[in-house]
Amino acid sequence: MLIPIRYLGDRQTHSDLKDCLCDPVRREDGKCIVSVQRAAALVVFEEGTRHVVARRRLRLREKLRDQSLSNRPSR
Repeated sequence: MLIPIRYLGDRQTHSDLKDCLCDPVRREDGKCIVSVQRAAALVVFEEGTRHVVARRRLRLREKLRDQSLSNRPSR
């Protein structure tokens, strides 16, 4: 089961990777591959490249949609 995640990046991130969709790389038991300190995750981008990225810069697509709806000005 793939979970579409958006990688936001930061100012040091290559522009090709900012705001791109990616999927977490999973172990055989189905758990995501993360660092021991839980600060980074291994993801595969749409192009098929794998990168280790900061987990705090990853957002589920549903969360982004919910945040954009709540930030709209009320009339």
